[in-house]
Amino acid sequence: MAGSVTVQSALNQFLSTDSLDSHRRKVCRRLMDCRTARMGGMEMRCDHCKARTVHYYGCRDRHCPQCQGRASQRWCERQRRSLLPVPYFHLVFTVPHALNGWVQVHPDVVYRRLFESVWGTLSQFGYQTKHLQGELGMTAVLHTWGQNLSRHVHVHCLIPGGALTEAGEWHRAKHQYLFPVRALSRRFRGRMVSSLRHSVRTGELHRLQDPDAIDGILNEVMQKEWVVYARHCLNQAETVVDYLARYSHRIAISNARLVSQDGDRILLRYKDYREDGRQKSLQMEGAEFIRRFLMHILPKGFMRIRHFGYLSNRTRGRKLTVIHQALQKPPEADVDVANGSESQRSWPCPRCEDGVVHMVRQIPRFNVKGLVTG
Repeated sequence: MAGSVTVQSALNQFLSTDSLDSHRRKVCRRLMDCRTARMGGMEMRCDHCKARTVHYYGCRDRHCPQCQGRASQRWCERQRRSLLPVPYFHLVFTVPHALNGWVQVHPDVVYRRLFESVWGTLSQFGYQTKHLQGELGMTAVLHTWGQNLSRHVHVHCLIPGGALTEAGEWHRAKHQYLFPVRALSRRFRGRMVSSLRHSVRTGELHRLQDPDAIDGILNEVMQKEWVVYARHCLNQAETVVDYLARYSHRIAISNARLVSQDGDRILLRYKDYREDGRQKSLQMEGAEFIRRFLMHILPKGFMRIRHFGYLSNRTRGRKLTVIHQALQKPPEADVDVANGSESQRSWPCPRCEDGVVHMVRQIPRFNVKGLVTG
């Protein structure tokens, strides 16, 4: 008989930690503990109807489908202060599947080289394109999955439509697409392959032992067209924020796409982009679902959201002020973002709708063995 399923319930039922490294074990433990008694929480009481409820804390792990909604909202609100009153462009750079084996054994190196190659390509186009001839700004987000949880490594880039010159002038983009996609693809391909060859020479890809196989794969991918996708420009600031929210904290799969569980098999929904985004269903064994999910746990400490050019953290404030002056539009004042986290101690009562619930006590955390930890 089919029943409901979440990532958390699938991990609890099908996860085997025997072959996992310590980092993946810790991530999975946090996801399984999320919003359960093991995380601790708060006991709340309504000042009107006196009803008592318990709210357990979230794990706040970046791979958790239960926690990323709030994290995405807070992050996007912080990004509002960096929005420019110009059109924005959305580009996607994809790594060929022939390199998936390299990603498997050296994800941190390949992902880092991917960011460098994407920004190197776009930055070069920004300086060399006649009507721009300046520095671009970019917010880039790494995604490693396809809709069916297969490995599909790509970077989403959101780019303001213009460049900042060394003289402090703003040169706006003049076309519906920022740069020619075919030219971007070939430049990106050359940079990425050259970067990977350098990583091989310096020993960063030390788990790849066969020189002939390495050369064969790199020569193979150089003979293929690499996928670069460009979306129409976005003109409204609200639309830009929507894009940021859509891509910034997305994880491999959300609970909303998990349809049901029947015995040891899990049914999920996905879009087949080879058929214009047609909705399809896919059923797989629970162990296979977990295997695919674990492929997309990022290396410890790896930053999957990065800012470049005049949006980089070191120079953003100063350079955005220069751009606003060039556009003759003053920057909007910073708006304090409400925390909205589990630290909130009161809210309207969902039962009687007349009272306010307040915390009456903290519930301590429990460790795996069921002992109080603090």
